[in-house]
Amino acid sequence: MIVVAGESLIDLVPLERHGIEPGAALSPRPGGGPYNTALALGRLGSPVSFCSRVSTDGFGETLLARLRASGVDVSLVQRGPEPTTLAVASLGPDGSAGYSFYAEGTADRLFELPPELPAGTRALALGTCSLVLEPGASAYEALLRREAGRGVFTLLDPNVRPGLIADPAAYRRRLEGWLPYVSLLKLSEEDADWLGGVPEGPGAVVLTRGAEGLTVRTRGGGSFSVPGVAVDVVDTIGAGDTVNAALLHRLVGGGEPDWPRVLEFAARAAAVTCSRTGAEPPYAGELPG
Repeated sequence: MIVVAGESLIDLVPLERHGIEPGAALSPRPGGGPYNTALALGRLGSPVSFCSRVSTDGFGETLLARLRASGVDVSLVQRGPEPTTLAVASLGPDGSAGYSFYAEGTADRLFELPPELPAGTRALALGTCSLVLEPGASAYEALLRREAGRGVFTLLDPNVRPGLIADPAAYRRRLEGWLPYVSLLKLSEEDADWLGGVPEGPGAVVLTRGAEGLTVRTRGGGSFSVPGVAVDVVDTIGAGDTVNAALLHRLVGGGEPDWPRVLEFAARAAAVTCSRTGAEPPYAGELPG
């Protein structure tokens, strides 16, 4: 079992491809980095459970229904009457997405540390807004430390959203404190630039480089890169989250990683997501090999 912990939210995605014009129509789509990662894992066929706090409003019901439809267990989900977080996406000419968040007083911020994870949990993935917004952020941090201490494989994807980080220096210090508990750190080039470089400490670091592909650096000094997969990009929403899922799908329980093959699989999966509007990761049958 892979447990993915963190926020779910509603992405408000412009119907027009480039940017947001005044009065432009927005389409609500389920999203959030950890949510998309769990969804993608379910579609790939990995046993996965989503661990979060989800609103009892209509958006919350939609979020959970979509997870169930993709084979994701939701028994670890906490519920609350607070509203669902909203993220307004703006799209650049290359399909890249920027976000403005409406997260004050929303349900996922009130996540509490669960007493235990299911027996047989082999991996835990965390990331994005859930690592920033208190009081939930401290609960997710405690979950990371506890499960790493039990020997669970951990993946951390900061997926940095600068607009949510009031004190960048404090956040960077806090992230440094997490790294000894991280088996695999996934960063985009933008994340690495904002952090001031690629941190050391985790067992491996995967760096996503957009259309240029992916690179991994291992603690033992190994480095492997694969090119991106050419695709007509609609938008990049959920692409990094799909990479997280593809990495976990191939790494957990698979013995010594064949990094070139693992990265190639992740690149193919992310390309499919980029070819679709919003976070629509592929099913296993859509990926060769």
